[in-house]
Amino acid sequence: MGRENPIPVRLKEARQRAGITQKDLGIRIGMEPSSASGRMNHYEKGRHTPDIGTLQRMADELGVPLSYFFCEDEASAELVCLIGALTVEQKDALIKQLKAQQKQPD
Repeated sequence: MGRENPIPVRLKEARQRAGITQKDLGIRIGMEPSSASGRMNHYEKGRHTPDIGTLQRMADELGVPLSYFFCEDEASAELVCLIGALTVEQKDALIKQLKAQQKQPD
């Protein structure tokens, strides 16, 4: 049996954290006002899965990296957001630091 789709939970969390209604988010990413609320509700309930372009527009609007929607646990979701906010130089430094820690014996 496959894993549960993490997108509905992540989408709802990010939208609520941003303080945006389902309808407002839908409209902001280009949906018709008359169907925006219903479509967003279907995405958050897991009845439908947004295509990657729609998901990218949602990520941009909500200020999260696209990969956030695919995180299966809270710690990974938080890390993805924190890493997404780093500069390229900071990411390179973090990669070097993590690699160095992996090489150290316990």
